[in-house]
Amino acid sequence: MKNPHARAVKGPMAASESSVNSRARAAVAALFLTNGALFANMAPRLPELKRELELDTAGYGLLVTAWPIGAILAGLAAGALVRRFGSALVAVFGTMATGAALLAAGSAPGVVWVVLAFALGGAMDSITDVGQNAHGLVVQRRYGRSLLNSFHALWSVGAVIGGLMAAGAIQMNLALPVHLGISMVLFAAVALTALKFCLPRSAELAVIEPVAPPAPGTARAAAPAGSRGRMLLMMSALVLISVAGVMVEDAGNSWSTLYLGELGAPAALAASGFIALVGAQFIGRILGDGMVNRFGQRGMAQFGGALIAIGMGLALFFPTVPGTLLGFAAAGFGSATLVPAVMDQADKLLGLSPGTGLSIVSWLMRLGFLFSPPLVGYLAENFGLRMALMVFPIAGLVVLACSPVLRGKSPRSDGTGVQGSRS
Repeated sequence: MKNPHARAVKGPMAASESSVNSRARAAVAALFLTNGALFANMAPRLPELKRELELDTAGYGLLVTAWPIGAILAGLAAGALVRRFGSALVAVFGTMATGAALLAAGSAPGVVWVVLAFALGGAMDSITDVGQNAHGLVVQRRYGRSLLNSFHALWSVGAVIGGLMAAGAIQMNLALPVHLGISMVLFAAVALTALKFCLPRSAELAVIEPVAPPAPGTARAAAPAGSRGRMLLMMSALVLISVAGVMVEDAGNSWSTLYLGELGAPAALAASGFIALVGAQFIGRILGDGMVNRFGQRGMAQFGGALIAIGMGLALFFPTVPGTLLGFAAAGFGSATLVPAVMDQADKLLGLSPGTGLSIVSWLMRLGFLFSPPLVGYLAENFGLRMALMVFPIAGLVVLACSPVLRGKSPRSDGTGVQGSRS
């Protein structure tokens, strides 16, 4: 049985429209891959930049913090830019500006200029993030089934490509400006090519509508259209889910190697905690669209929250190296679909202009990335790292508690579990 909500237009999808949608899907995938690759070209060369600028630890800390600070300062402007210029154009402009900012950072004569370039790069990256996710959501609604998880998986592929490019540049002794110049030109070309195949502004406007209220008796019972209190409550729950998701990611980025070292793992094995979490998250995102289509966003969030809470909880209560690696893998898989689900739902909240909910959630998620490491660091300093990492199974419980704000599988759907825009 066909889902009556699965198309932005009535009737079966014409062959020409199907072709347009396929090209747009490939274009969004290319934008996500490009976004993942850009900063990954710089990250492995940050120690080199530190040496060249003769930075001490404090100066290096200021340097790497400039990126998220720039993102936070500019993030809330992304929604207005998307409404004014369209999500595709915003994403491509942000991509090109991010590459240019990274090149400026790699060519800057002093630390102040590098910090300013990094802040600009973070600002442009946050705008790109909202633009590409907004366009991905438009494409997803035209298909009538979940696609966003696969786009996020391709971001991870791009990060790997960028890292390999950086490793090759180091091996070839390429100067940083030359390396980042090549990266900028290459990915600017990819982004501009992708723009040619993105949906036109008219098609984008045709599917940007609030999602229809669910039937009475569901977890999201219909509320008056002007109910700001309900909208605020739903937004708060979505933010909590997204922050919980990024805190779990931070467990792998910032703390897994250190914690496994405390458990006695050798250095090479200690690094496997990060690999276990990120690898499982990548697999979860590759499989995520099919699972969301079958079980709905709410069902996957409940499964993911339980997996995070149980996996990390058991790993911390019964600390062993193998068990901890499995715990990080469980957390990575459990968190895989959380952020894409939140972005989809936030972008459809009644009472908010298109792009506003997505911008707010993206902005607050970056606050989570900024404040999660100091929080865990403070707890570790006072109570030990093992106890500090208990915030991550707690994050899984938060996801479970807030999951009712996400959409379940529609009983009227064809198995996709995703409702598109109203005809």
